Amino acid sequence: MSDPDSLLVSAKADVNAAVGDWLDHLGSERRLSDRTLVAYERDVRQFLRFLTNHLAEPPGLEALRELRPADFRGFLASRRQTGAEGRTLARGLAGIRSFLRYLETLGQVNAAASAAIRPPRQKRSLPKPVSAGDAMTLVDADAADDAEPWVAARNAAVLTLLYGCGLRISEALSLTGRTAPRHGTRSLRVVGKGGRERVVPVLPIVCDAVEDYLRLCPYVPQPEGPLFLGVRGGPLGPRIVQLAMAKLRRALGLPESATPHALRHSFATHLLAGGGDLRTIQELLGHASLSTTQIYTEVDAARLLDAYDRAHPRSRRPA
Repeated sequence: MSDPDSLLVSAKADVNAAVGDWLDHLGSERRLSDRTLVAYERDVRQFLRFLTNHLAEPPGLEALRELRPADFRGFLASRRQTGAEGRTLARGLAGIRSFLRYLETLGQVNAAASAAIRPPRQKRSLPKPVSAGDAMTLVDADAADDAEPWVAARNAAVLTLLYGCGLRISEALSLTGRTAPRHGTRSLRVVGKGGRERVVPVLPIVCDAVEDYLRLCPYVPQPEGPLFLGVRGGPLGPRIVQLAMAKLRRALGLPESATPHALRHSFATHLLAGGGDLRTIQELLGHASLSTTQIYTEVDAARLLDAYDRAHPRSRRPA
């Protein structure tokens, strides 16, 4: 979980201890993912390295108490010079603020200086869903040319959960033998980001895909063990799913944006296009904020405008 560069960080012992306590707090109480913790630690370590050069000495808690908005602006400027873009800078600032707010709750620093900095603007990129027809092809086990039929059925079952239930890869791979959606299953209880729990409906096609996988799988998933298994019987990793999707999209001539996560985007976009309301889609996706879900309205609007430009006779501009 730790940053490989952390041994190179020049910081006083009290700051290094505080970083460790903060990460433990985020992991145990906030239940952030390992990936998020690694990113947060890396961002804070980069900031501490900057302060070592900026202050001409290793930073301790006393130095953190004396920080001013200009110090944070200097850090962001130095990161920009290395090519960091707005999204990276905003994430880095969020991690640093989280660390300082944690210290503030302990009465060790005042986090007001970091809060005074406006996050860098970042380009808003729209999700890139695949079409309904392409999504249905991607989740069809017959579309894969895997040597082992059970592997093709397994991959199809995972992808069907992403498109049919709007799950993230991590959520699909966290299912166990006991929680597997089988014939007759009407809903699925999922634990998503931040430990937020939600209930999603399960379509019969999802149950069929999982049943096909279980029927062909040479291993028997244990009730408390992972539902989806690798070729050697161990837990299936997300990278294997990503590689299977890459192979499928090349065979089908789909763009690089056709990733496993794009199926979750497709789930939301196709529901919205079919008349689903944003609040319901928010709950199904497990978004903490409605504003996160609202981006799909922009995707739907963009698709409508594109269809209009391609099909309406009066949309054609003179040459």
